[in-house]
Amino acid sequence: MAKTSKKAQQGNELLENPDALAEQISRSEKFVKQNFSIVIGAVVVIALIIGGYMYFRSLQGQKGAEAQQELFRAQLLFERDSLDRAQFGDGNALGFEQIIEEYSGTDAANLSHFYMGVILIKKGEYDAAIEHLNNFSSSDLLVQARAYNLIGDAYVANGNNVDAASFYDKAAGHNPTEQFSPLYLQKAAITYEKMEEYEKAMKRYAQIVEDFPGSSLVNTAKKQKARLEQMAS
Repeated sequence: MAKTSKKAQQGNELLENPDALAEQISRSEKFVKQNFSIVIGAVVVIALIIGGYMYFRSLQGQKGAEAQQELFRAQLLFERDSLDRAQFGDGNALGFEQIIEEYSGTDAANLSHFYMGVILIKKGEYDAAIEHLNNFSSSDLLVQARAYNLIGDAYVANGNNVDAASFYDKAAGHNPTEQFSPLYLQKAAITYEKMEEYEKAMKRYAQIVEDFPGSSLVNTAKKQKARLEQMAS
């Protein structure tokens, strides 16, 4: 039979021997009395940590709700094509720039980065647009792909075709859909052709034809692919 461990023997002794149990309780009481400040301090620290966490969660919830209200008002300004007011606010409602600053870490601030990217592209401020769009992330796969596409547009406008093509490819490969991916592939193909990387351009056109046969861009992709093949021959 396996030997009973020392800890198990001590535990059995405490359960079976009232005197041993009383002695153990006495020792515990003595320890608490001698180290009262340490014990209380530890309890207080734990309580503060738990309380602080709950308070933080409460503040975050309240902050998030306020941020969503401000975001809604900024979105209305954006939809009215009031780009300056959507960006900076109108005195009554905050703009996306202020939402990012005042509600950092909220979903509303994150989405504000996307809107800022769109606004800054329209204003021709491409570097700033790229920065905001790179700070945006979304679990909505279509919106995230759209952000990659916009970064590609901003790089094209800046004359950076290498990074533009990379982000168009990224957009096309992010949760591919027949509605949007062919457009991103077409943009990538056009950009590769500008860089005289004809094989890569033809490959993107071929992908439109093969992977998205129902797309309205299929016929255009076939023609462009055939044109590039003639150029390469």
